[in-house]
Amino acid sequence: MWNSLKARLFQGYRTGKFPYTAPVLPDHFSGRPEIAVDKCSQCGKCAEVCPTAAAIVNGKPVVIDTGKCLFCGKCAEVCPENAVTISKEYRLAAMTRENLLVTGSSYLPERPTDREFLRFCGKSLKIRQVSAGGCAACELDFNVLNTLAWDMGRFGIQVVASPRHADCILVTGPVSENMLLALKKSYDAAPRPVWVIACGTCAISGGIYAGSEVCHDGVEKILKPDLYVPGCPPHPATLLEGILRLMDKKF
Repeated sequence: MWNSLKARLFQGYRTGKFPYTAPVLPDHFSGRPEIAVDKCSQCGKCAEVCPTAAAIVNGKPVVIDTGKCLFCGKCAEVCPENAVTISKEYRLAAMTRENLLVTGSSYLPERPTDREFLRFCGKSLKIRQVSAGGCAACELDFNVLNTLAWDMGRFGIQVVASPRHADCILVTGPVSENMLLALKKSYDAAPRPVWVIACGTCAISGGIYAGSEVCHDGVEKILKPDLYVPGCPPHPATLLEGILRLMDKKF
């Protein structure tokens, strides 16, 4: 016991100060794209190099769909007018699919409007995570939120072992054919009401696997997400901020 107490005193407090202070992001972090509409020449070069067709031109200033975006930065690299830039904005989560589109207008993260969700889950949230054919990147960054450094449990957010104990299903991966039945069974086993979080570009749109005959281009055709968290994978701060905003936590 004495050795345990000494170890605790030696280690001290290790949990980061996020979300009460801004997260410490790596220098190479790629956040929300920004578009200067007045600079866009509609040349279409960004759309040509985009590996997931996230950049849309069609004779108008470019629109970037962050639900498809891999945040590779190729669009910014080839833009001759510097109309597209990659910011450090980590707040990417949206509660509707339309709000994942970057159009050049000023950005303000939306607030929750689902009163039923706030009534059930405003103070605590039990999550069952389902990897529906993911590569493990989104899964690992979600698991990080359980570590000492992030400690999402301090906000009443917990991962549960069974969907029967869950308030929401967090889906990663493009929903492969082999995982479709397991995803549906997990959702059906959860008590009602139950909500859905699409975590990562693959879960939102299929990502680089979109159009494959062995995947379903994300979860939206099967279950309607209540929160979309873009990224390949989403940074832990992006995911935690989105969940906390969905719960209407003030910070």
